[in-house]
Amino acid sequence: MRFIDLTHTFTAKMPIYPGDAVPQLQQIAHIEKDKLADHEVQTGMHVGTHIDGPMHIIEGGRKLSEIPIERFVGQGILIDTRGKSVIDETVVIAAEIPQGSIVLCLTGWSEKFGAAEYYTDFPRMTRGCALALIDHGVKIIGLDTPGPDDSPFPLHKLFLEKEILLIENLTHLDALLGVEAFEIYALPAKFETDSAPARVIARIVSIPRH
Repeated sequence: MRFIDLTHTFTAKMPIYPGDAVPQLQQIAHIEKDKLADHEVQTGMHVGTHIDGPMHIIEGGRKLSEIPIERFVGQGILIDTRGKSVIDETVVIAAEIPQGSIVLCLTGWSEKFGAAEYYTDFPRMTRGCALALIDHGVKIIGLDTPGPDDSPFPLHKLFLEKEILLIENLTHLDALLGVEAFEIYALPAKFETDSAPARVIARIVSIPRH
């Protein structure tokens, strides 16, 4: 059984979306002095790999902790959009996307994680692409970018009002290229918040034989 970690490691030097608070991570107890180790974390919910819930942008939307746990696990579908600055509906039309699947968009942008342009020049998704994904009945969309769009976040609203969750800032999606079948486990911390940091992993089900 093989697993692939699609999560950025959380550090005190994590790049952040412009305007967000800088995360704080410090060790507050040490084994030599305190007989145990402990750490303290202060962070917003949209730092690093995380999942956006309905409450993030929908008035009256559910907190992420209120979403049923089975929504965070499912068949994964990889869409390769590398080299595209605009992700349109043609990539959806060309893919086989079963209803209820978790669609991951590989743009290659995670290679720029930490660079100045990561949060400004990332590939955006078109409204047509978003509507095509909604029509396929997907339950989660994951990207190796800061998100499908930017302010005023019209696609966030399109997805989240239908409780189609968004995983942002994924990494290592290229490790899924050539994989015939895989499952996604995207488990957020159970905070009473709009969104939450998540550990996202892929479980390889089968690889084509050559």
